[in-house]
Amino acid sequence: MITDGLSRVFAALADPTRLDMVARLSEGDATVSQLAEPYRMTLQAVYKHLRVLEDAGLVSRPRGPQPRSVRLEVHAFDLMDTWIERHRGRVERRYGRLDAVLAEMEGDEHEKDHGDGHRSRPEAAGDPDGS
Repeated sequence: MITDGLSRVFAALADPTRLDMVARLSEGDATVSQLAEPYRMTLQAVYKHLRVLEDAGLVSRPRGPQPRSVRLEVHAFDLMDTWIERHRGRVERRYGRLDAVLAEMEGDEHEKDHGDGHRSRPEAAGDPDGS
């Protein structure tokens, strides 16, 4: 199911270390040792983070001898992008309707303000010479 995959992707990215790893991998593939360099954690902990990213479909490591490069998987980003754009469209349409209502209310208020100034004043209505 798409939502399960999407939930795994967002859950994986909720961790700051994994989010940083993904950001770093967006610059290019890297080995696990290269990914581990800036973090104060064991290599085993880095592998655990990578396992979460792999399970979410965000990264892959090809089979073969060590060192293997870790690479980002574009389809996971496509999934997120589709979800985000669908909801962005809904929000933009909702705000568009709100903008239209506010513009209409502002036009009504503007019309009311200008309309009242041109109507006859109650105190002058009965007296033609204004006294």
